[in-house]
Amino acid sequence: MLRKSVLVVLFGLCGNLAAVAAETARDASRGELLYSTHCIACHTAQVHWRDKKIATNWTKLQAQVRRWQGNSSLGWGDADIAEVARYLNTLYYHYPEPD
Repeated sequence: MLRKSVLVVLFGLCGNLAAVAAETARDASRGELLYSTHCIACHTAQVHWRDKKIATNWTKLQAQVRRWQGNSSLGWGDADIAEVARYLNTLYYHYPEPD
């Protein structure tokens, strides 16, 4: 009986860890999905590498994502804007993010 209880607890813990890992992966891919679906048609990778980029830190990067999603009438919320900014930051910019 004790062995069965230990197995149940272990499976429960593994399930919770898998759910956390899946949540993290889903969040990371959401920014990529939104960017790929709505932004990549106009923005090639070169727009992020140019010398005169407007996004020079994390706050300005988020502001530019907010600006362009507004110009495109996408209606993204703060979470979507943050996910796209995080995706771009990871891929191109590497700015420190606030805690």
